[in-house]
Amino acid sequence: MKGNSQSAMVITVSSVILLGLFVGAFESYPQNYEERNPNQEFYDEVRQLMNLNEQYRPSDIQSDEPEKDTADKPDRPRAVKYWPHENLTLGQVSAVSVNSQLHPVIFHRADRVWDYYTFNETNHFQKAYLGPIKEHTVLTLDSQTGKVLGKWGADLFYMPHGLTVDRHDNLWITDVALHQVFKFKPGEIQPTLTFGVAFEPGSDTNHLCKPTSVAVASTGEIFIADGYCNSRILKYNAAGGLLRVIPKQEFLSLQVPHQLALIEPLDRLCIADRENMRVVCPRAGLYTVKGNKEPALTIQQPDMGRVFGVAAKGNLIYAVNGPTSKALPVQGFTIDPQSETVIDHWAPEAGFGNPHALAVCPNGSALYVAEIQPNRIWKFELVPPKK
Repeated sequence: MKGNSQSAMVITVSSVILLGLFVGAFESYPQNYEERNPNQEFYDEVRQLMNLNEQYRPSDIQSDEPEKDTADKPDRPRAVKYWPHENLTLGQVSAVSVNSQLHPVIFHRADRVWDYYTFNETNHFQKAYLGPIKEHTVLTLDSQTGKVLGKWGADLFYMPHGLTVDRHDNLWITDVALHQVFKFKPGEIQPTLTFGVAFEPGSDTNHLCKPTSVAVASTGEIFIADGYCNSRILKYNAAGGLLRVIPKQEFLSLQVPHQLALIEPLDRLCIADRENMRVVCPRAGLYTVKGNKEPALTIQQPDMGRVFGVAAKGNLIYAVNGPTSKALPVQGFTIDPQSETVIDHWAPEAGFGNPHALAVCPNGSALYVAEIQPNRIWKFELVPPKK
């Protein structure tokens, strides 16, 4: 009997700690209306029923897992000091991607900020009267120095969010105010492909609602994360014809899919499922529809918090979370989707503030992290483990 009581006590304490982490995920942080949690009222009620120990930190957890051999360890991100070499005047940096010349391309909001008055309850943009942002919002930076090599995007966008550079250097851009996604060919400022209807949020197949991110496969297939309102992924062929909607509710439920990353060798589309505080990787269906109904690979553990960004390197995923709880550090994660495990944690010495997106170079030598509040861009070298 005594042994059973002790076991029950251990289980109860463990359950309280885990529940505490999820409840703590919604501790108050400086208000950022882009990042409002749709289930805030529920977690407020749970928090009233429970006394969360503010002294608890995930770093107190001791792992019983043996240390892996160096050969099994992934390249580790190491922040490049004094990059960029010069101070950049940026607004909120909402996205970053990397072109074929290995230069990072960033998307920022200049003087525009997402606040309480930006959208109404039906998700209509309330500041269209301001017109598009007057400054250039798309900047290409030198990978070695961070110097601005080129810029464009003035008088085009209202509330920048996602940016992806595909293998042909086309730019795919999402604007949450316009509720649209655009494809721009290199050097052009008129889109060659547009998804959604300007300033019209909607949930049918012709409309989007605050789309967040785009991933483009080598086959030409397009995946759009749609987004803050609809929490779905729309898959299109290269010409823009709709092929599939993810998820079907019977096998996967998303809550604010915030960034996408394709792992083509595994036929997986990995999703930063932000408000569910996890990364999920359903079948992408690039080469066959078989397996589309398989359960998604799911990576979720207590210290992940709200996952904002994902990027692929080989068969691994690099991810970043954002402010979630005083008990959870803002940090990066290295993930092995096949084993559904986090295999490394990383962050710059100075710490992250509010990461929003990340990208890996095509040659796998570096990754970049975009932040809002503070508004900046980080460069990390991907360093092989020491023997």
